[in-house]
Amino acid sequence: MNASAESLDLMFRNARTHTHWQNLPVDDAVLREAYELAKFGPTSANMCPLRIVFVKSKDAKEKLKPCLQEGNVEKTMLAPATAIIAMDVHFFEKLPVLFPHADAKSWFKDLPENILEYTALRNGSLQGGYFILAARAVGLDCGPMSGFDNAKVDAAFFAGTTVKSNFLCNLGYGVSAKLHPRNPRLSFDDACKII
Repeated sequence: MNASAESLDLMFRNARTHTHWQNLPVDDAVLREAYELAKFGPTSANMCPLRIVFVKSKDAKEKLKPCLQEGNVEKTMLAPATAIIAMDVHFFEKLPVLFPHADAKSWFKDLPENILEYTALRNGSLQGGYFILAARAVGLDCGPMSGFDNAKVDAAFFAGTTVKSNFLCNLGYGVSAKLHPRNPRLSFDDACKII
């Protein structure tokens, strides 16, 4: 069974990166629903390194503000929610639960930290992409971005943990009238080969 044309439009063809937001709150239940969908996307050995902090309160927004590059401050402060898409570099601690049919923890636990971080980054980025699609599927508009100081975000939100930030994603209900025309994308022939 294929997804409906309406679903494909919602998640891909008509979806845009938003930077202007309606003054409408995002219910916690909608954020939960988006995560509950995103978690089903595949990762290596089902490692699931994705960790998300949803920044919604005034205090949490003020904590995030000094971590942002200047051009990202206003749109992030006005977004009803900002997801800090992060990854647990010690994802292997959860593998006895997530990959119970093998001793997958032993595959990773003694690897150098840089290898663990690279593995978590690759798989956490996949999960971040799944999260964006899931958020769109439950009716949210998204504004994913870099343009922040990872070290400051990690110190402010993940101090004393093995979690590190990857990217940010503003969430809410966008103002479509303020969107610029869609930028071009590469064609299949420019980006792909079948061999």
